[in-house]
Amino acid sequence: MAWVEQRGTRWRVRYRNADGTVGTDSSHPTFTAADLRCKQVDIDQAYDTYLDPNSGRITLAEWVTIWRQGHEAGPAKRVTYDSYLRNHILPRFGDTPLNKITRQAGKVFVKDLKRHLAERTVEDVMSLLGLLLREAVADRRIGFNPCQGIRVSTGHRPERTPATTHQINRIVDRIPRRNDQILVITAAYTGMRWGELAGLAKTNTHLGDGLIRVHPSRGALHEVSGKLYLGPPKSPAAVRDIHLPLFLISLLQEVIDSHDHDMVFCGARGAFLRRSAMSRRVWRPAVNGNPRTGTGPILEGMHFHDTRHTHKTWLIEDDIPEIVQARRLGHRLSGVRGVYSHVTPTMINRVITSLQKRWQHSEITTPNPERHLHAA
Repeated sequence: MAWVEQRGTRWRVRYRNADGTVGTDSSHPTFTAADLRCKQVDIDQAYDTYLDPNSGRITLAEWVTIWRQGHEAGPAKRVTYDSYLRNHILPRFGDTPLNKITRQAGKVFVKDLKRHLAERTVEDVMSLLGLLLREAVADRRIGFNPCQGIRVSTGHRPERTPATTHQINRIVDRIPRRNDQILVITAAYTGMRWGELAGLAKTNTHLGDGLIRVHPSRGALHEVSGKLYLGPPKSPAAVRDIHLPLFLISLLQEVIDSHDHDMVFCGARGAFLRRSAMSRRVWRPAVNGNPRTGTGPILEGMHFHDTRHTHKTWLIEDDIPEIVQARRLGHRLSGVRGVYSHVTPTMINRVITSLQKRWQHSEITTPNPERHLHAA
């Protein structure tokens, strides 16, 4: 049971821990206030809902140190967490006790972040802060998460514009290196992620069977702190077979035959491709245009990742079943749809047939007399 004892001009509430030690819950200016709190402590302890206020008085920085020891995350995710903590969260809340972080402080934090960060980044920073405070609630250090439900997104995120087959052809025509051209075509006609393409080994390219296999442990290229390495793809659903139309089998065979390195898409000496270099030197000049060469934009601001949006849109336009779309892009359908939907050989054949027709039609109708990538 808790009890009240006088300390100078104030009254404090004391309680006994399970190990026999005595703790102080709070201090009050009057006996009446202390006695009321004392009764509440007794009730909370009886129902096993009591929170030791001393546990919540540690700073967020101290809690991060404790939290790191038990939290599991991959190398890339850990680097991202460290960046958000170092640059945003700890400078604002690092010295603040957990039980002093308020909802209003979180809302002001969001407002300040939006002044210099993209909305998506603000969402990610607040997601991490929310995770830290949610874990503190689960560890019974604070009673509730003050950041829960704080609105970050305005709901008006600009929609990504998918490319047409003709626009993909025009982008490819502006890329000087042959293998880079085929890399972009492969991205558009498979929907593969950048890491899956840059991490595609020849041993996982089964052109005789007409497919690419995303390996479960070495199926994607990762970059952490400037270092490149092969590791697992984004999620278990990303481990998949991607069936290829005939023309793409021929193009990929051409790339494989062009060099003796382990990776399908690589640098001149077999080095891993860096996304930043590819974007700066190849992708953006082709998509956004180059005033020095007198070329205008094709789809200004289009990201390489938008080739996945493009592929998804093509599948929708061709009435490909949703389960096939999800499987091909490395997604998992939730709920009953994912349990009772299955991909059949007939569906797979329908996909590769529709993509082959798209390619052949784009080769015929794209108005560029210098095109040199012909349908198989």
